[in-house]
Amino acid sequence: MNVDQTIGALVEVLTTLAVVAVAVAVLEGFLYVVLVRWLKARLAVPFMLIAPAFVGLIGLIFYPLLWELNVSFTNMSLRNLRDPGFLGLTQDMFVGVDNYVRVFTAPVLQQATFFQVMWQTVLWTVLNVTFHVLGGLGLALLLHRQMRGKGIYRALIVLPWATPQIVALAVWRTELHSEFGMVNQLLAGIGVEGPGWLIDPFWNFFAMVMVNVWLGIPFMMVILLGGLQSIPSDLYEAAEIDGASSRQSFRHITLPLLAPVLTPAIILGVVWTFNNFNVPFVINQNELETSDTLVTGLFRAAFQYNRYGFAGAYAFVIFAILLLFVIFYVRRSGALKGATE
Repeated sequence: MNVDQTIGALVEVLTTLAVVAVAVAVLEGFLYVVLVRWLKARLAVPFMLIAPAFVGLIGLIFYPLLWELNVSFTNMSLRNLRDPGFLGLTQDMFVGVDNYVRVFTAPVLQQATFFQVMWQTVLWTVLNVTFHVLGGLGLALLLHRQMRGKGIYRALIVLPWATPQIVALAVWRTELHSEFGMVNQLLAGIGVEGPGWLIDPFWNFFAMVMVNVWLGIPFMMVILLGGLQSIPSDLYEAAEIDGASSRQSFRHITLPLLAPVLTPAIILGVVWTFNNFNVPFVINQNELETSDTLVTGLFRAAFQYNRYGFAGAYAFVIFAILLLFVIFYVRRSGALKGATE
């Protein structure tokens, strides 16, 4: 890209931002006149504060979703790359639900089918979230006690989460090299032959889980530590007077009062882990299909195999799976209920 093209692109971006700013200003003025001057609405100020965010959601979330839904009913690909219009009807690109059918019947990668990749994704999610919750809860319980240097320990534990993820993953991929990586060199120092972390299907998947657990435990620890600090100490003192053991106090006081914090944290953990792209993509350097998840498979379908219509249907299938999980988990766990209900 030459200088003129760069300047042109910059001018186009600035023009777009200026148009958006003017549109938001006009919307704010319209709301002010209608809600404040005419209707004298009591919630006029909250509506005016929400309006810019609503405009951003429409432009950055809702419109791309609708466009992707439109593309999912077409045969748009690198060979058939043009504006499909509405459902591709005017461009002879409409294929109906064929893309959705092919998601479940044809390979989503070169050989792996949807259900194989789905199983790998479920296993990946369950293992990571389980270790995130158990490890985060254990560290939170330890740091909730009185000890010297608590702030230093917290800072050191949060460091993996605070480090830019792509930087941490690049370092991990280097250290997992079978010949020159630090991990295998340390194993060789104690007489253990290190596996091929990046080439062996089992150990590559194991390495993905190991790295993601290392990255995810600090977040869960911070959330649960905040929940523990919100529990009144009087409850534990009363339980101790009544003769309750530490295990009983944990079961009947800590866990129930942590539920309002733990439930949304688990939902976020499942959604983030299920949709985690960086870790599987970077650690799976050799593109082993046994280590791919639904999201990395979606990336390969769209940007390596250039099957844009198929990838649009694939994306909405993933969205439906996550939506059903969240609805089911919220209803079964009572995540929206208070701790005292």
